[in-house]
Amino acid sequence: MKRIAFLFLLISSLAFSQQKITLEDIWSKGTFSSKSAQGFNVLNDGLHYADIEVNQVDHTESIFKFDLKSQKKVAQLVYGIDLKFENRFLDIKSYEFSPNEDKLLLNENMEHVYRRSPKANYFVFDIASKKITQLSEKGKQLFPTFSPDGKKIAYVIENNLYIKNLETGTETAVTTDGEKNKIKNGWGDWVYEEEFSKADYFDWSPNSQYLAYVRFDESRVKEFTMDYYKGELYPERNTFKYPKAGEDNSLVSVHIFDLLGKTKVTADIGSETDIYIPRIEFTNDPKALCIQRMNRLQNKLEFLFTDVKSGKSNVIYTDESKTYVDVTDDLRFVGNTGFIVSSERDEYNHLYYYDLNGKLINQVTNGNWDVMEFKGFNEATKTLYFLSTENGAINRDMYSVSLDGKTKKRLSPKTGQTNFEFAKGYKYYVSTYSNANTPPVYELYSIDGKLVKVLESNADLLSKMGGYNLTKKTFFRFKHPEGLELNGWMMKPTNFDSTKKYPVYMYAYGGPGGTECNNGWDWNDYFWHNLLTQEGYIVVCVDNRGTQGRGRQFKHSTYLQLGKLETIDQIEVAKYLGELSYVDKSRIGFQGWSYGGYMASLMISKGADVIKAAIAVAPVTNWKYYDNIYTERFLRQPKDNKSGYEDNSPTNFVKNIKGKFLLIHGSGDDNVHMQNSMELAAAMVKSNIPFDFMIYPNKSHGISGGYTRLHIYSKMLKFVKENL
Repeated sequence: MKRIAFLFLLISSLAFSQQKITLEDIWSKGTFSSKSAQGFNVLNDGLHYADIEVNQVDHTESIFKFDLKSQKKVAQLVYGIDLKFENRFLDIKSYEFSPNEDKLLLNENMEHVYRRSPKANYFVFDIASKKITQLSEKGKQLFPTFSPDGKKIAYVIENNLYIKNLETGTETAVTTDGEKNKIKNGWGDWVYEEEFSKADYFDWSPNSQYLAYVRFDESRVKEFTMDYYKGELYPERNTFKYPKAGEDNSLVSVHIFDLLGKTKVTADIGSETDIYIPRIEFTNDPKALCIQRMNRLQNKLEFLFTDVKSGKSNVIYTDESKTYVDVTDDLRFVGNTGFIVSSERDEYNHLYYYDLNGKLINQVTNGNWDVMEFKGFNEATKTLYFLSTENGAINRDMYSVSLDGKTKKRLSPKTGQTNFEFAKGYKYYVSTYSNANTPPVYELYSIDGKLVKVLESNADLLSKMGGYNLTKKTFFRFKHPEGLELNGWMMKPTNFDSTKKYPVYMYAYGGPGGTECNNGWDWNDYFWHNLLTQEGYIVVCVDNRGTQGRGRQFKHSTYLQLGKLETIDQIEVAKYLGELSYVDKSRIGFQGWSYGGYMASLMISKGADVIKAAIAVAPVTNWKYYDNIYTERFLRQPKDNKSGYEDNSPTNFVKNIKGKFLLIHGSGDDNVHMQNSMELAAAMVKSNIPFDFMIYPNKSHGISGGYTRLHIYSKMLKFVKENL
């Protein structure tokens, strides 16, 4: 009995010694920050790599060269002490090699204009001479890009495109008509940057002679203005071009600059002006530019091959749909014989091989699963590498397949989320692996799958996690009354007692092509949700219809009626949870951000009978307030689908609200404008519906910076504890 009593006391003491997560741990102290393999680069020869280490002589961070096979240090490439410019040291961690690895590109004082457009002061360091040259003195530069021969760099300053000749030091203005809120050269307008996930719109030819770029004429695009509060008598105003649903877009044109002749050619992209040019990319032939053209409805995507001398174009490839076609970066040119591209034309996203005349040679992949990303093509072995959902939509596995599609192999050794980044020559790759309860592990492998080096195991974080009372995510499949199954995960309190009843905190994003139910590391959200389980809540996430990884029909099912099926699905999940013996069905809540905030607003209104409390962060409240590329892709224009806009707008259903509602927005949100929350608030006031409202001054869509995240999650936690 004494031994049993001792063991009981020991176990009890261990349990009590477990630390509790605090909001400060997550959002201000960085207690659970994970590490990456920053500074590591496999070199061009495929036999060596560069990495940053501390020099033992002068104790500065320096770049060393290592042998891949033996892991032995071969040479010191760059001394950190040499990266000094005008009495200040440049950040070595920002380094990027030139194509022939004789120079470094470094930066300082980086700031973001929008999500994908960082600008900074850039510098070129010549490794042999140790000379540092400032890229330009005309202003901060965006998207500095080496020419393939490494002798030139193209970049954007104040809406104009420039080229710096690194041998002569000459700076050439490719364009001079750039003007804020009017003309942008080589830099996508706001809506392109956000919705086509690309901000830099220029490309070098393989022989470094031509620079192609897209010109955006924003003159007719309507403006949106936001106030910034900085303690002055009058707020600072930021006015920028933002085309809302149904409104005019930029007029786009494509131009090709010849560096030798200093001449410029305009590409023929057709007579229709109400179009998009989501991508431009040179083929392997330096005289042929591939221009991707898409119609306003976004259900027809074409590849135009354009002659750089004449500007004449021919349509080579067309992908059409009754709903929409996604813009893809899964385009690779195969020597001078053809190209590989992904498409959902057979109801799942797969890879296809075409010749240069647009004739299908063969479908490379097929099956009832989606290719999520085309990762690389080895010309020497004719092998493709891609990420797919063949092992389930919650997982991401790496596969290889021969160009003829006959030999396919799963390369991911573990179930979870794997990603490979291949070195030049395809002799080595860097693997990143995580699962829902394990932080990322970065490893270097040879192409035959043999481990060469663990770059970062995040062992310190794993050890630290062991000292906390964490609960694990467990996955489940929800059987929908309509017959389909939805992927979900659940996190229960660590001291879970099945005889008790617990409140539930539902969480989702829910938008087209998004997923939250992933068997991969969820960064700070993992610890936020664990904190909620510490407070006695069950946390549940389910991916509704419209999300990705399960084929075209599942993803496109929400077309023309955003919010309808998604809300039905989440309400059915809430009903199912309420029937579980250990759930208190009178205490089910819902929280979401962005599209998830839209969902939260619908759940507290349309789902008023099952949702007690909801938190909507930065929500869209009527799609007419959002940008046209995203909105029209799924709903078409307001004039053509009025019911699609109004039937699922939270502003039209506020009278249904019974529970507690917290609405949060950043006043500087250039993406989902605070206008959305203001209109929803006005509708609730008009109907005398009580709600809580929190505005974060000057904060963008991510609502972060300084103590902002600590503040917002403190607000959310307090609301949850008081109302759920």
